[in-house]
Amino acid sequence: MTITQYGWNENWNKKWQENGVGAEEKNYVPGRIVGDFGSKYRVITETGETWGELAGKLRHSLGASGDYPAIGDWVVLAMLDGGAHAVIHGLLPRQSVISRKAAGNPPEEQIVASNVDTLFLVSALNDDFNVRRMERYLIMAWNSGANPVILLTKADLCDDADSKIAEMERSAPGVPIYAVSALRGEGREELVPYIGSGQTVALTGSSGCGKSTMVNWLCGRNLQLTQDIREGDSRGRHTTTHRELFIMPDGGIIVDTPGMRELQLWEDEGGLELAFGDISELASSCRFNNCSHELEEGCAVLAAVSSGELEEKRLLNYRKTQRELRYQNTKENKAKRKTAAASAKASPSRSRGGWRKELDEY
Repeated sequence: MTITQYGWNENWNKKWQENGVGAEEKNYVPGRIVGDFGSKYRVITETGETWGELAGKLRHSLGASGDYPAIGDWVVLAMLDGGAHAVIHGLLPRQSVISRKAAGNPPEEQIVASNVDTLFLVSALNDDFNVRRMERYLIMAWNSGANPVILLTKADLCDDADSKIAEMERSAPGVPIYAVSALRGEGREELVPYIGSGQTVALTGSSGCGKSTMVNWLCGRNLQLTQDIREGDSRGRHTTTHRELFIMPDGGIIVDTPGMRELQLWEDEGGLELAFGDISELASSCRFNNCSHELEEGCAVLAAVSSGELEEKRLLNYRKTQRELRYQNTKENKAKRKTAAASAKASPSRSRGGWRKELDEY
């Protein structure tokens, strides 16, 4: 396997030339993180796979958790021991970043995957089917910079798949939606445009929705362990415990990620308005520009709810998520100010110029 098979192309080579200050003189080489195991990473280079870890100076310079390398990142490597080991000295600028809020306080960003072209949002067609939850995943997808595609798995277990697809379409206008069944081998041909050579796709969804099964199916071999869901509530157990890249027969690259019991959104880069585009469009006809869509006269959104054009539950979820993101943004800003103040106090003369400056220090 080479980096070309894992997505290295002219675009990334251009970024390497633009950002790889001093890389040629220091014999640095590009690589991609294909496995994230916490303190160590599996990386792919032009000569094959090897283990990598952060350089001491780079580790010391990193601040928030979102600054650390993640699955899918293109990194700057120094090869040691004839290629048996690598040291990571920096990251190339990310093309897309799929992230969520990590559990606990203070609020921190947890990167699910980076440099993903298409994000498959997976939901099972069983008792765990949840449109409101998918709306949250869509916000994460639109914020990431990747293109969202909804996969409704386990279609063989559903007698009314068409009605559930229609329900999902009403809450995800403009987003491609496919019902698939790995057991019956149904729906794979519709996914071919997303999994071609050099394209990176990631799977995300709640535990038990069938992500690992999808990885095995799309790759044509058993790469990931799978577990049966609980019969009582159709909920699953965490099968995938780490993040890893796999090559598919069509030439695409796929990322499986651990399932989520609850998706806590990190921040909003316009994803809320894109995920609820129908509400945003209706809001443009409200009498007041700052309409909150709650009690105002002349509110086009409330009128659409009254007429049945807009589902009330969708509006309620929009309001709830909007409040959550505002509150989250307040906490993030407070935490950033606190961290910046502590950093300035500890190192008043230190300046962080990004990874390019770090390279110059070696």
